[in-house]
Amino acid sequence: SSDTTPLLNGSSQDRMFETMAVEIEQLLGKLTGINDKMAEYTNSAGVPSLNAALMHTLQRHRDILQDYTHEFHKTKANFLAIRERENLLGSVRKDIESYKSGSGVNNRRTELFLKEHEHLRNSDRLIEETISIAMATKENMTSQRGMLKSIQSKMNTLANRFPAVNSLIQRINLRKRRDSFILGGVIGICTILLLLYAFH
Repeated sequence: SSDTTPLLNGSSQDRMFETMAVEIEQLLGKLTGINDKMAEYTNSAGVPSLNAALMHTLQRHRDILQDYTHEFHKTKANFLAIRERENLLGSVRKDIESYKSGSGVNNRRTELFLKEHEHLRNSDRLIEETISIAMATKENMTSQRGMLKSIQSKMNTLANRFPAVNSLIQRINLRKRRDSFILGGVIGICTILLLLYAFH
C-alpha cells in the first residue's frame, strides 16, 4: 500500500469501535425513551400522586442517563482525538524528507519500519483501552435498562392496584354507615320502650 496511508484506517479495531459506538448510541436512545415514558406516566392525569421515593428514583435514573451520555461522548471524543493524532504521527512523507540525507536506502527503510511498528503498537494499546471502556459502559447500560424495566413494571402494578384499594375503602365506609344506622335505630327503639315502660 501507499506510504501515505494512515496507520489506523481500515483496521479491525477501528471498525469494532465504530460498531460499538453505534450500538451504544442506540442503547442510549432506548434508555432515553424509557425515561421519557416513565416521566409521561408520572405526569398522566389518571395516575394518583406518587410518593417521594418514586420521584427520587426517577430523578436518579435521569442523572444516571446523563452521566452515561456524557461519559460516552467524552470517550468517543478521546478516541477520535487519538486517531487524528496517530494519523498525523503516521504521515510518512515527513519521515521520507528527513531520511533523504540518510546513509542508505536499507537503513532508511529499516528505521521507517521500526517507527511504523512502534506507532502500530501504541495505536493498538490505545484502541484496546478505549474498547474496554466502551464495553464496560455497554454492560452498565444493559444492567440499567433491566432495572428501569423492573421499576416500570412495579409502577404499572401499583397503578392497577389503586382502583381496587379505593373500591375497598368505599365498601368499608358504606358498612360503617349502615352499622351506625342500625345501632341508632336499636338505641331509639330501646329508649322508646323504656319510656313506655316507665309511664305505664
